Amino acid sequence: MEAFIGQGIALVTPFTSENTIDFPALKKLLEHTKDADYWVVNGTTAESANLSKSEKRAVLNFVKSNNPTDKPIMFGVGSNNTAEVVEQLTTWDLSGVDAILSVCPYYVKPTQAGIIAHYTAIADASPLPVLLYNVPGRTGVNMSVETIVALSQHKNIFGVKDAGGDLAQAMRVISNTADDFLYISGDDALTVPILGVGGNGVITVLGNVLPQEFGSTVKNALNGDVKLATKQMSEMLDFTDALFEEGNPVGIKLALEIAGICGKRVRLPLVEGSEELEQKLSSMYEAIKISSRKSIFVSNFDAKYAI
Repeated sequence: MEAFIGQGIALVTPFTSENTIDFPALKKLLEHTKDADYWVVNGTTAESANLSKSEKRAVLNFVKSNNPTDKPIMFGVGSNNTAEVVEQLTTWDLSGVDAILSVCPYYVKPTQAGIIAHYTAIADASPLPVLLYNVPGRTGVNMSVETIVALSQHKNIFGVKDAGGDLAQAMRVISNTADDFLYISGDDALTVPILGVGGNGVITVLGNVLPQEFGSTVKNALNGDVKLATKQMSEMLDFTDALFEEGNPVGIKLALEIAGICGKRVRLPLVEGSEELEQKLSSMYEAIKISSRKSIFVSNFDAKYAI
C-alpha cells in the first residue's frame, strides 16, 4: 500500500451558515490540498460523529468527483457497533475508494481480545484494505503493541494510524511487524520522531491549512533528513498545539477561515473557537507563511540545499 506513504490530509467538512455542507468551500479545500499524497474522507476531523449517513455519502461522492489527478482516497468507516461497520462496508458503494480507516471501538472499552475480534470481523468483510486507528484519547482504550502485531497478520489489514502519543509503542510496533505494514502517525507534532524511527507518514489535521509546509517536512523526514525536518516542524509546533486547544476540528476550522479556505462553523456539541484563539492562530499563521516565503520550507527532497 505504497499509495499511503507520506502526507494524508484528514479533510474537514465545511458548513454553511445554515449548517449544511458547504460544497464550494470543500472544493476549495480539495484544490488547496491537491499536492498531498492522499485524502482521508469522513475521519474524526470531518466531524463524522455529527454527519448523517446521507451526508457522508454526499461528501464521499463529491470528493471522488473532484479528484482529477486520481489521488488515493481513504474513507472512514468506524463504530462501537461491529455489525454496523460490517453492514456499511458490505452495502455502501465504495467504488473510487482505495482503503478503509476504521477507528478502535469507543465508549464501550472492549478488552484487547474484543478489539482483535472486532477488527477481524471488519477485515474479513471489507472489500477494501483496512487501516487500524488507535486513538485512546477519544476511545478510552489503547490498542496494545501485542494487539496491533496480532492484527498485522491479517491479509486485509495493511497498517495502523496511531494517535496514542507514545513513541516507545511506535518503536515496538515498527520493530515487530513486517516491513510492508505501515505505521502512520496520528499526532502531527510527533510525526518527525515517528518517521525517524521507521514510520511511514502521517494522517494530518495541520495539513489542511499548511499542506505545502507540512508536506515538505514529512518528505524530508522520510528522505532521512530528520534534522532539517525537525527545524521545519519547530516553526509549526506552537501553531500545531494551538490548533487543539479548544478541540478538533474547532482550531483547524478557525485556521482555515484565517487562510480564506472555508468558514469556522462546527456542529454542536462543538462550538466555534474563541476570539482569543483566533487572534493567536492568525499571528502564528502569518509568521509561518513569512518563514515559508524565506524558503525555510520547500517542497522537494533537496530541501537541505535551500537553507
